[in-house]
Amino acid sequence: MDLKIAVLPGDGIGPEISAVGVEVLKAIAEKFNHKFEFDYAPVGAAAIDATGDPFPEATFQLCKSSDAVFFSAIGHPKYDNNPDSKVRPEQGLLAMRKKLGLFANIRPIEIFPSLVDKSPIKEDIVKGSDFICIRELTGGMYFGEKYQDDDRAYDTNAYTRPEIERIVRLAMDYARRRRKHLTVVDKANVLASSRLWRKVAKELEAEYPDVAVDYMFVDNASMKIITEPRFFDVIVTENTFGDILTDEASVISGSMGLLPSASTGELTPVFEPIHGSWPQAAGLNIANPMAQVLSGAMLLEHFGLASEAKNVRDAVNAAIENGIVTPELAAPGAVTYGTKEIGEWLVDYIRE
Repeated sequence: MDLKIAVLPGDGIGPEISAVGVEVLKAIAEKFNHKFEFDYAPVGAAAIDATGDPFPEATFQLCKSSDAVFFSAIGHPKYDNNPDSKVRPEQGLLAMRKKLGLFANIRPIEIFPSLVDKSPIKEDIVKGSDFICIRELTGGMYFGEKYQDDDRAYDTNAYTRPEIERIVRLAMDYARRRRKHLTVVDKANVLASSRLWRKVAKELEAEYPDVAVDYMFVDNASMKIITEPRFFDVIVTENTFGDILTDEASVISGSMGLLPSASTGELTPVFEPIHGSWPQAAGLNIANPMAQVLSGAMLLEHFGLASEAKNVRDAVNAAIENGIVTPELAAPGAVTYGTKEIGEWLVDYIRE
């Protein structure tokens, strides 16, 4: 298979983990006789510094003309710590989602058996957890009408029926391929937008009689993710709730550095780790590249390359089981490995 992949390393640790992810994909292409072309473009703070725009038109055109986007992370303290900044790195991420029509963010949450002790939650609660969070990505407060002055501010949480229908249908399809259980998370007892979400979801239930659907207020869902994570199979929710719940769910695995994600929609899909840019660690060779590598596995799977994706996941599992990990995952007193060295180990494993 021939694939054109736009690589957006971004800021902070982004270039380091991106390099590992690309080398792993190159090793897969070599082993399985594929041709992957990688083209690079700036985004986030790096793009602001270079062009004044966090998502330049040239970057958008590259993404649009590619088969997939392999994205890493954005964010820098010089913008985060300045509330008066008119241009921010995060605006680049929102612009990318909007321009590419990426209405669905898919985040798998699962436990690596050898790392279950790293979770802050008791083993008997998290062991065996395996669910997917599907977050609506281009609506809600993040994109609604906004206003701010010195005394008043608001963000409008607007949704339309078509926006809700397409994300709920996607979630139903995922549930149908898994354990046939979907949880719709909203705040229908308070918010009008949530009542529309619930109304539309209930109407769609008839089209998916093989999927068991339940409804949960977001506050209850946030507690249940921590106290009974094995309850969930597929969760679907709106943008703001999804942002919060997926970050909360990420702690189940014991490290954000292990969790990949995909964003899909109208144009080119984007594959990225869920963590941020961690600018304080930039250049120190201590960032965990596993989530970036596993995002590459999701990319491969998206194009039907199941064996290739499994090879990547097997390599990550083997690295973890053999203790080839960064400091936050290592056992007390154990030898730790740097970002680059982990990448080399994974490539060697794939080539064997």
